[in-house]
Amino acid sequence: MDLDSRSDPSLLGATHLQGVDNVDRNHRHTYHEISAVQPETMKRRMAHRKLRSIHIFMITINATLGTGLYWRGGQVLEVGGSLAVILSFLLLGILAWVVMQCIAELLCIWPVPGALAVFVRNYVDDELGIVVGIAYWFTYSVSYAYLISATASEVHYWMNPANSEFDGTVLYLIIPLILILINSFGVELYGWFEVATGVVKISCLFIIIISMIVFAARDTHALENWKTPTRFDQCAAKNWVSALFMCLSIATFSYVGVEIPAAIALEARPPKRKSTATESSEPLDDTGNIGDTIRFSVKWVTLFACIAYTLSGLLLSLHVVSTNPDLPRVGWVDQTSTVTTSAFVIAAELSRAPGVASAFNGFLVFTALSCANTNLFIASRMLFGLINQIEGGPDEPWYLNVLAWLGRTNSYRVPIRAMAVSALSFIWLPFLQLANDATESNGNTKRVATKDCHNGGPTSGIKSFIDVLADMASVGVLVVWACECWAFIRYYNCINRHKVELMERRVPRVRRFDEGDNNDYPYISNGQPFTAYFGLFACLFLLLVVNGASLWNGFYVEPFLSSYLIVLLFILLWIILKFFRGARWSLVDLSNPDTVESIIRGLHQLSFAGYPNESTSNTEKSSSMWPLSLLAKSPRET
Repeated sequence: MDLDSRSDPSLLGATHLQGVDNVDRNHRHTYHEISAVQPETMKRRMAHRKLRSIHIFMITINATLGTGLYWRGGQVLEVGGSLAVILSFLLLGILAWVVMQCIAELLCIWPVPGALAVFVRNYVDDELGIVVGIAYWFTYSVSYAYLISATASEVHYWMNPANSEFDGTVLYLIIPLILILINSFGVELYGWFEVATGVVKISCLFIIIISMIVFAARDTHALENWKTPTRFDQCAAKNWVSALFMCLSIATFSYVGVEIPAAIALEARPPKRKSTATESSEPLDDTGNIGDTIRFSVKWVTLFACIAYTLSGLLLSLHVVSTNPDLPRVGWVDQTSTVTTSAFVIAAELSRAPGVASAFNGFLVFTALSCANTNLFIASRMLFGLINQIEGGPDEPWYLNVLAWLGRTNSYRVPIRAMAVSALSFIWLPFLQLANDATESNGNTKRVATKDCHNGGPTSGIKSFIDVLADMASVGVLVVWACECWAFIRYYNCINRHKVELMERRVPRVRRFDEGDNNDYPYISNGQPFTAYFGLFACLFLLLVVNGASLWNGFYVEPFLSSYLIVLLFILLWIILKFFRGARWSLVDLSNPDTVESIIRGLHQLSFAGYPNESTSNTEKSSSMWPLSLLAKSPRET
């Protein structure tokens, strides 16, 4: 394929538009030509916009409150001690809140499909935005498979030794098929299913917290556990600071999911307005208020998660000492350990309350499965946003025709094909655990009280591979967070620089620095731009320095791959896309007010085009839909 054909967005769909008048008329996909597309064809490229605010909130809760707290909390306690548990969850919660401030402000202005990638494409770099979308899809597709495997580990609490036939048939085959079926529901029905599971999950968390308070009150040695709050695993770290850094890396997984409102904005419904009597028969346009639907979630989920994690970690540290031999250790420190018990289950066992440990473990199984279900939903929507406007055709390359076929919805507007690909891409991962379990069943099922450093074992290769993929997912989200902070910084600086021109040209929804009564700016986040700069610096510090703390006590392959492989692949894919698409080796030029106005108006068009008014006819809907694929080349670069 020659360079010109690669640069033609007609081969990859067109998303990145800066206003109708600026679209190259030589391109196949222009606004006026889209109106000629058959309504049925356009329907297959769009999802229903039926997610209410409560749906989005509960979807975000279900994705965030997963095994990160119940499983990784025990790892943090074992590696860094009591103080590290509190600091890790608290500091990561602050960082997640900072990042969400940046995302929230942009999202309330432009609740566009594939928002996380679109913001980066428009304000940082086109190819970088595409890689952000791919990295985000990878995170949730891998996490879906990993959580299925983690569910099996929790089920093994009741089945010792593990039953490989049960695992392979029920846990690794039937349950994933059930989750795929649930994700095949219409989005409104799916949203209410998430509300139901979210209520159960929050109730379980509340029960666990109350129980932990009771355990701590009955434990006469609770405060004694804090006499050495900086006790750390000397096999994993040389000093407490490096142990704390390792704990921060581990705790990152817990906050994966707080940015989900930006990933599912394409299915958010506009809030209803009260109709007013007018002489005009035109339907009321509510599409500009979709930001109101998602605002609550983007502002408060992070705070809720931070409080829940920090409080639970504190209560855990009061009842379980960091030297407890049943706590899970990081895999590269002890490859022979078969301990799969959550620290909260250990706390219930220590309380000697009959049946509580089993109930806690049941909560954990439900939590992991509901989180896996939500991760599949997010992965499918991210993949759908990447490919849903690729048309394909007899003259197009085979791979574009495959992607075009995948980027369509069914009769219920569910991206069933993208969902199936997201589910099957890493579904083989849990089956690797069968070989791991088979080998471990020949050994001890409990670790002895003494801890040996860096034990090897016959299962280390499989176990390490699974752990590396899971860690790559959480590191990938850090990369996405850093890019979103960078995008906000460039957005903030450009509208500040061109605020006079933008006001003179009456560009809507960018009057951030205007204190007038009629300001239409939807939401101003806290402490900007210092918040965004802090978020960017903190994410880079975590990626480049903190994640390397596992190597300060010696070089080991597993922590190196866990920390840096996804970063290297991210950069490599960015470079490959630059070459493949013949793109410039420069960032988006935001120095020209005409370019900035064009970008902003294009995003406004994309916001409205993705969410035509429900009361409009099918023909009007099809003519107002804007191409939404994230694989398009920016017209300004062609």
